[in-house]
Amino acid sequence: MSKKVLIVDDSALVRKQLSEMIATLEFEIDFAKNGQEAVDKATQEQYDVITMDINMPVMDGIEAVRQIMQKRPSAILMISSLTTEDASITMDALDLGAIDYIAKPGTMNVGKRENRDDILEKVESLSKIPLRRLRRQASRPARRERRAPRPSREREVQSESSKDIEKVILIGSSTGGPGLIEQICSSLPANYKYPVCIVQHMPEQFTQAFAQRLDRASALPVHESKHNMELLPGNVYVARGGVHMNFTKKVSGKIVIREDKNKGENFFQPSVNEMMFSALEVFKPAQLVGVILTGIGDDGADAMVKLKQAGAYTLAESEESATVYGMPKEAYDRGGVMEQLDFMQILKKIATLK
Repeated sequence: MSKKVLIVDDSALVRKQLSEMIATLEFEIDFAKNGQEAVDKATQEQYDVITMDINMPVMDGIEAVRQIMQKRPSAILMISSLTTEDASITMDALDLGAIDYIAKPGTMNVGKRENRDDILEKVESLSKIPLRRLRRQASRPARRERRAPRPSREREVQSESSKDIEKVILIGSSTGGPGLIEQICSSLPANYKYPVCIVQHMPEQFTQAFAQRLDRASALPVHESKHNMELLPGNVYVARGGVHMNFTKKVSGKIVIREDKNKGENFFQPSVNEMMFSALEVFKPAQLVGVILTGIGDDGADAMVKLKQAGAYTLAESEESATVYGMPKEAYDRGGVMEQLDFMQILKKIATLK
């Protein structure tokens, strides 16, 4: 039985472009021209994937996501233009239960194979998410509704030097990851003494909005990474989109972030592999904790193997809790994982790490 996709967009051109691409997967395709039409169709029939535009007449995409996730949880893929404003709105949609996003055709070169492959890979991966996971996701209160004001930043005396770093937490995630990263950041206590470095696959405009959102939810300062930014205990660093986040030790002993614009052989930039390999060159293995969460593909798997072989502590999300069991599976299958745990267990491990 062929899978069903609902393309929701008020632009006939975008509907045509997306349908021509998705048709190559031999999925059955249906259309909606606004959010209300999408809600009506999605509540009558279970679609394997819904692509959802943001700005539409009658009802916008955000309200449509909210209603669909309440009435009939589905795998929703937001269609976003690569602007800072749309990045923030897309984050709201992820809060409400959407799984991931793709760049709107027209904000990219649709004919470029890499962009087309990204869209098809995401549609195909989302179509495989079990309904029970979608229902579990929908049952959680929306994060933006439950988000408390930023916790007090009155912190116990912390070291203000990278020379005093005892451990570094290295986290990699992709599809399904933003909400988990937010839960981690909001759970870290104000006296947390380790730097946390995060690669979440996102374009540049998105990582800026994402870091700002995390900063509002966290008792720790959260930064979008910048070249030469010092790595400090008790701070969180989100790798900037479009560059790799590497590390280097200066002659003074100070450890700073070094951004690398050379994409290399990586599909993703920033890349989890790049961050983890670089950390191994600067820190002792015993100082490193590698974590791989939900995501499509295998980014981070090779680096997790090296981390574990060197003596670092490595964790990966279990198949049971991962929205997309791609990155954690590859890391586990290649032998790079010491412990495979449900997300809530990983969250507790990170927050209480000694």
